[in-house]
Amino acid sequence: MTSPSYADQDVVDVLTADHREIEALFVELESRQGTPEHRRQLADVVIAELVRHAVAEEMYVYPAARKALPDGRKVAEHEISEHSDAERTMKDLEGVDPSDPRFDELLGHLTSTIRHHVQDEEGDLFPRLRAAVAREELVELAGKVATAKKAAPTRPHPAAPDHPPANKLLGPGAGLVDRMRDALTGRTTSMAELREHPR
Repeated sequence: MTSPSYADQDVVDVLTADHREIEALFVELESRQGTPEHRRQLADVVIAELVRHAVAEEMYVYPAARKALPDGRKVAEHEISEHSDAERTMKDLEGVDPSDPRFDELLGHLTSTIRHHVQDEEGDLFPRLRAAVAREELVELAGKVATAKKAAPTRPHPAAPDHPPANKLLGPGAGLVDRMRDALTGRTTSMAELREHPR
């Protein structure tokens, strides 16, 4: 995802921008336009962006919610549960050819899951975080999220830890391995790459 200046943005701004970029990818995939190769690239970018986004939220946003909100533990566990569901679907989607009917079935499930998740976050969690957490801390979290996304995995790892401290320790290693695999296989993992090398 793009790397805006985080000096004037808080973590909610950054994550909401991620949501809009992912939604644009979903809309393009749902149009069923383009070659199977292009649809595979789009799906790979969606997967990589969602994994990076989820890892960063699990590392920094949900711990902040646990600390700041009276029901923060319950809210965080609900959001992590939705991430887990999406990650299992992404793992399945990763191995399906775009010409296989299961591709659109899995994509539909993923899209539905993520749209529900976004609605939860933007309608409940994000406004509550802004009300409960100092703006300076939210701006600081934006920088931490940006840094986490750079080192995060680009492929789903459903069995990986999703709570600190284990996720903070193991995530960067998985991310390094994923980026090496992506480079060796030529897998597209960002919108910038997609624009540079359209098929």
